[in-house]
Amino acid sequence: MHSSELVLAVITAAATVPDLDDEDGFAEADRLRVLVAGLRDAGYRVGVVLHADADLHERLTALAPDVLVVDAESGARDAIEHVVWASRDQPRPIVLFTDEHDPSHVREAVAQGVVAYVVAGMAPDRVRPVIDVAIARFEHERALRALAARGRERDKAQVVVTRAKYLLMSRHQLSEPEAYARLRRTAMNRGLTLAEVSRRLLELGDLLG
Repeated sequence: MHSSELVLAVITAAATVPDLDDEDGFAEADRLRVLVAGLRDAGYRVGVVLHADADLHERLTALAPDVLVVDAESGARDAIEHVVWASRDQPRPIVLFTDEHDPSHVREAVAQGVVAYVVAGMAPDRVRPVIDVAIARFEHERALRALAARGRERDKAQVVVTRAKYLLMSRHQLSEPEAYARLRRTAMNRGLTLAEVSRRLLELGDLLG
């Protein structure tokens, strides 16, 4: 997907326009302004700026952005925990921009699902590579998880087939090749998978003893 087609949600702790007498609040809000401008200058569409509050989960569900960009000047750990929880139903790439440079926080953020962790000093020409790498890493990790899940399912299916073979062997005095052939033939004749035929047979074995 081209960057102009991606919708980014920026999540921030800056809730309101700051009082100019509040230097820290103004610095935090101005940092947000620079971040959003940098994202737009890089060609990304910032669909919404959200406050990290109790309504975040509902708003993310409704808006369905492609990437979450978290601006956390301090307290990055709390911000990330909140964002990860709020996006639990539909995981997305999470990019954290922060001034807090602590190796332990980097490890914690990555463990919670952050795919890019950027510490201060965001030059405009760095924005696109950061977002692109975050998306690529997220997709790669999702593919690895799907592959692992398929592997686990195959392993479970193999266990079921093996149990069904030994059930046939013990009840009908068949050799292992003969039992497997019967399972395979039944699966083909009924248009079922080998694992499904095996599961049904095991259920019958439990019912009929």
